[in-house]
Amino acid sequence: MNDFKIECQSLWKIFGERSKELWNLLQKQPISKEQALEKYGCVIGVSDVSLQIKTGELLCVMGLSGSGKSTLIRHINRLIQPTSGRILIDGEDISEVSKKRLRQIRSQKIGMVFQHMALLPHYSVWENIALGLELRGIKEKECRISAEKALEIMELSGWEDEDTASLSGGMQQRIGLARALASDPDILLMDEPFSALDPLIRNQLQEEFLELSSKMQKTTVFITHDLDEAFLLGDRIAIMKDGKIVQIGTSEEIISHPADDYVKDFVQNVSPLKFTNASQIMRTLEEWKSANPKMIPIIDDFAKSSTDTTMEKLVDLIVETGHPILIEEKSNVVGIVAPKDILTGIIKR
Repeated sequence: MNDFKIECQSLWKIFGERSKELWNLLQKQPISKEQALEKYGCVIGVSDVSLQIKTGELLCVMGLSGSGKSTLIRHINRLIQPTSGRILIDGEDISEVSKKRLRQIRSQKIGMVFQHMALLPHYSVWENIALGLELRGIKEKECRISAEKALEIMELSGWEDEDTASLSGGMQQRIGLARALASDPDILLMDEPFSALDPLIRNQLQEEFLELSSKMQKTTVFITHDLDEAFLLGDRIAIMKDGKIVQIGTSEEIISHPADDYVKDFVQNVSPLKFTNASQIMRTLEEWKSANPKMIPIIDDFAKSSTDTTMEKLVDLIVETGHPILIEEKSNVVGIVAPKDILTGIIKR
């Protein structure tokens, strides 16, 4: 069984009237993005990208403006036809399917959320969420059931009949996500969905989406230019430059072993508190008890947290409780984190 929901194989996209000429030349010799623009008037949007995304994985794709991240995501539902290469959804090459089959894949398997939601201002919340279902020819009763479920998931129940234009940016973003979820897609493609929001609302939606993603296990490709957002949300992170993926891995892998100077500069100001978790800095209970025998009688009063809790949150817990934190995995205590362990974690990174 194929564990990959999405696969891109040697994907290229060249924009411009002389794209075929440039592509033929690229088969013989490498050409930089700057040379392609100067000599051929063409833009290399995606350059030989290959990646595999597992079912249920949340992959964050990030890079500077013009790096190719939005172009890449639009290939996954074939809003853009590649110059060369293949895109597979559940093993099916969507660049080869008929227009009818492509519509089925888009409507049944893929939901897309943009930075600007393009909601219809004269439609109610419910009407905006149900629109995509109606366009697929689904009966009103079934539309209502699916829309109500999406409203509940996004905590919009009670807002069904409100005019969309009268709601805040954060509420409108929730409506856009609810619209994408209404058809219960396997895949979510999200192109900088929170970047236009105020910081407070953005942080709130990030936390809500992280919780939602954990529950629903959708395969998600999330485009962002915000490193903190990528580290918070992504199971893995792909960093792009000039249409290429220069590194892909977990936040810890990217911070600890940057592939080149570009990645190193990209992540140089990231605090280890944000990406290092409890499993990486905890000590065993036996080691801690040996060093702190006088505190053993009160160990049952210590707060507990999970192995994936970040150092940032562990610091808050230690300050709040005044004690070390017991670390659990599957309801079993597997270690402990004290202030000394936090300091050691920071120094080592």
